[in-house]
Amino acid sequence: MQLFVKDLTVIDFSYLCPIRGMVGESWIVDVLLEGGLDQQNMVLDFGKVKKVIKQVIDDVADHRLLVPTACSKIRWQQQGERVWMDFDSQRGSIHLACPTQAFALVSAEIIDFETVNDFLFKALRDALPENVDGISLALRNELLDSPYYHYSHGLKKHDGNCQRIAHGHRSPVQVFEDGVSAPEWDRYWAERWRDIYLGSEDDVVALDSLQLSPQTKATADSHYGFHYEAPQGDFQLAMPKACCDIIPHDTTIELLADFMAKTLANKVPGKQFRVIAYEGIGKGSIASGYVERG
Repeated sequence: MQLFVKDLTVIDFSYLCPIRGMVGESWIVDVLLEGGLDQQNMVLDFGKVKKVIKQVIDDVADHRLLVPTACSKIRWQQQGERVWMDFDSQRGSIHLACPTQAFALVSAEIIDFETVNDFLFKALRDALPENVDGISLALRNELLDSPYYHYSHGLKKHDGNCQRIAHGHRSPVQVFEDGVSAPEWDRYWAERWRDIYLGSEDDVVALDSLQLSPQTKATADSHYGFHYEAPQGDFQLAMPKACCDIIPHDTTIELLADFMAKTLANKVPGKQFRVIAYEGIGKGSIASGYVERG
């Protein structure tokens, strides 16, 4: 007997790629269970599917940085509850020192649907009742007909997992200029924030103040340093400057939408802008901006 649940959950995360660097992603998870019927004549109650399986997936992958530990470009070490990470990509080197819960260590050379599926399957095996003989997952992107960007960030003031300094989203954006759809501005943001790290100005620090690994290859000319303390611990990151956009405030979706609207209003005075900015799939914020002509 088979039981399926479409759109069980969404995983918002970032991952390390030898070509693209740090990439923010949002993947939809579908699940298929196989097994005999229990005493309720069910493979598994839908309520338990949503609670148990979603909880495991959220715990091991959501709002984390997924690291392909078999990749030759990665170097990492762990001492107690802290991990030091160094990664070389075609866009520059990335260096982190964070609590262990900031990472998901995936035993693979690359992060893709197949390797993450295997990683999640291993985490789920022990969470299911005996009558469930098998489980398969389908990971997929949201199909979009408008431009989108991939961004990573961290929210130090958040009391949940958004405080992790390197998690992210794949997000569409819709811009309206004087009430009319403006696809050229959609494309502007999709290009500006392609595989970007959105850093808060308040979190930028001198690189020599960071306690990264001895293998760190970063200079003040090539990298930004980011550092903050949050409820889950001390988070430190060095990112190539070419991969960053420094935002003058926190990077919540509410403030990002406002930043986008005000940026466009300043670029084109006299025009009214309305920005619908998403944070991953099915959620986001709307902001407006207007600047009078001088």
